[in-house]
Amino acid sequence: MPFKRNVYERAIYKEPAPIRDHENPFESMKERFDVAARILELNPGFYEYLVTPTRIHITAIPVVMDNGLIKMFEGYRVIHNEILGPSKGGIRYAPDINLDEVKALAAWMTWKCAIVGVPFGGAKGGVICNPREMSEGELERLTRRYTANLIDVFGPDKDIPAPDMNTNAQIMAWILDTYSMHTRNTSTAVVTGKPTELGGSLGRVEATGRGVMDVTLAAMEQLNLNANECTVAVQGFGNVGSVAAKLLAQQGCKVVAVSDVTGGYYNANGLDIDQLISYIRSNKGTLENYTEAEHISNEELLTLDVDVLVPAAKEDQITSKNAGDIRAKIIAEGANGPTTTRADEILKENGVLVIPDILANAGGVTVSYFEWVQDRMGYFWTLERVNKRLDRMMRAAFDDVYAVSRKHDVTMRIGAYVLAVGKVADALRMRGIYA
Repeated sequence: MPFKRNVYERAIYKEPAPIRDHENPFESMKERFDVAARILELNPGFYEYLVTPTRIHITAIPVVMDNGLIKMFEGYRVIHNEILGPSKGGIRYAPDINLDEVKALAAWMTWKCAIVGVPFGGAKGGVICNPREMSEGELERLTRRYTANLIDVFGPDKDIPAPDMNTNAQIMAWILDTYSMHTRNTSTAVVTGKPTELGGSLGRVEATGRGVMDVTLAAMEQLNLNANECTVAVQGFGNVGSVAAKLLAQQGCKVVAVSDVTGGYYNANGLDIDQLISYIRSNKGTLENYTEAEHISNEELLTLDVDVLVPAAKEDQITSKNAGDIRAKIIAEGANGPTTTRADEILKENGVLVIPDILANAGGVTVSYFEWVQDRMGYFWTLERVNKRLDRMMRAAFDDVYAVSRKHDVTMRIGAYVLAVGKVADALRMRGIYA
C-alpha cells in the first residue's frame, strides 16, 4: 500500500516542495533521508528528531601567529545524534568549510555508525583555516585552543574526535594532551587516529581505504566480476585513495588511473601504485610532474572506460553534468558526498552500482571504534586481528545494505539510509523521549 500522509505529515516531510539546493550537502542528506523516511513510514516526530542536529557549537579561536599578531579563526563542532552512544566524528581544517557541510558530515557519521553496527552517534568538527599556509607551531596553538574551547564537549563517553581532511595523528595527539591537561587525567580514549605510541590502533591509517576495498570486492561478487580482470580509476590519491588503489591492485585489479590536485595520471597497462606512493612522499605530497603516465584532467578520469571508479577526493564530483558519461560498472565512494542527488538518478537509470559513502568509507570509524575499545581495555590487538575484524564487519554491512536495497527495489544509497535510519529510530523508540 502506498505511504499516505495527512496534511500535518506532508508539512513535516516538506512535500511536494523540492529541495532548494541539491549541491548543498546537508540538503542532499535530507533529501535521501526523506526517501528512507517514506519507506519506513517514519513517525513525523521521529523524523524531526532524527534529521535535526542535537547541538551545534561555534567557537572563536584566537591564535598568536609566528609574526606576533593575533588572528581569529572560526571553529565548529556539530553533534548530530547520541542515541546509539557517544558521538564520534573527525575534525577537518580547510579554508572553505561551512556549517552546512559540517552538519551533513555529522549526520552521515550517525548513519555510518549504525550501518556497521558501531555503538556511536554522529559528530563532525572543522576549523576555517588554510593549514598549508600555517607553521607547525601555529597549527598546534590553533588545535590546543580549539580543544580548550570545547573541553566540555569532548570526552571518551561524550564526544570523540578523529582525523579528517588536513588533520592527522599529530593533531590528535595535541587534542589528547590538551584535554588531559585540563581534566588532570590522561584519557587516551578521548580521540582516535592518534599515534600508536599514545594508544592508537594498528591499521587505523589504512582502515578507510581497506574498507573501500572490502565493499568493492563484495560488489564485484554480486556482479559476477573477476577482480583479476577488472580495471580501476581512483580520483584522489590521499590516504583513502592511495590505500584503496594499493589494496585493490594487490587483489589483482589493474589500476589504470589516479589523480590529485595536480590532475589525473593514466596508463592503460596499469600504474605501479607503490612507485606512485613513493613518488608522492618525495615530491612534497603531490603527483605533479609524474612522467610514467599520460596526464589527463580529474574530469576525464571520472569518465574513463573502467569497471570500478573510486571517487576519493571531495564532495559533488559526480553531478548531473557528467553522470551520464560515467562508464564504470561500480562506483565505490571513498569520499564523503561525492555524488549529487540528481546524479544518483542518472546513475540508477544507467545501471551503475553505487556503493554509497556511508557504507564504502565506514572502515575508518570501524577501526576508530576498535581503537576506543582497546584504549578502554588497556589491551591492544595485532594488525592481523584488526584487519580480520574490519573485513568481517565491512562485508557484513555490505550484505545487509544490499539485501535492504533488493527488498525495497531501491539503490544501495537509499538501502543504506533505510537500514541506518531504521536502526536509530528503533533505538529512539526503545529509549523514549525524556521530559
